[in-house]
Order: sequence, then C-alpha cells, then structure tokens
Amino acid sequence: MSSQLTQYLPVLILALVAIGFAAGMLLVSVLLGVKARRNPVKDSPYECGMKPQGEGSARFSVKFYLVAMLFILFDIEVVFLYPWAVVYREMLAENATMIFGSMVSFLGILFIGYLYALKKQAFDWNSSS
Repeated sequence: MSSQLTQYLPVLILALVAIGFAAGMLLVSVLLGVKARRNPVKDSPYECGMKPQGEGSARFSVKFYLVAMLFILFDIEVVFLYPWAVVYREMLAENATMIFGSMVSFLGILFIGYLYALKKQAFDWNSSS
C-alpha cells in the first residue's frame, strides 16, 4: 500500500510547487507593485477611441444556454455510446442481457430527455420564450 502512495509523491510535490509559485508571484506583485490612483477615465472600457455606449456586456437569451446544455447532453451521450459500441461484440460473450439492457436504459432516459426538450420547444429557434 505504501509503495502505491509513494508513486504519487512527485505529483504532490509538483502541485505544492505550482501553488507556492502562484502564491509567491501574487505576494511579490502586491509588495512591489506600484499603487496607482483610481481615475474614472482609465477605469472606463476602451472602444477604439470612442466613448463607450450602452452596457459593457450584452445579455444572452435563456435559449442560448438551453441549447448549450442540450449540446453538452448529447455530446456526452456520444462519449458513452462510442466505447460501448466498439467493445460490444467482446462484451456480448460475457453477459449479453446486462450489457444490452444497460445501453437500452441509457438510451431510453436520453430519449425521454429529448422528448421533454421537444415538448418545451427547446429546439424551436423562432419561439419567443
């Protein structure tokens, strides 16, 4: 057991060095950095020499985040489905019902989520909600 833990010792040392380096750089910048006076002109956003107009950041519709989450959901599906499909024949010899049943249940839950997204019109780009 202790031999396995000693294999992680270089990783621990590297993590400590990285944390120490980051903390040290922050400390040095605070101690040696020049304190500047706050100026409203310098604090304003720069827009190619023009005076800034409107808010600094545009607001995104909730639809944008919904589509992004759906993309991640279906992207993760492929991450789980591809390795299963690659080794399906080899795994079929071991325990066919469990392997096929687990994937059918996974795809079933995913399909229910897809139907829910269709019902909520998540894929309709022209809807106002």
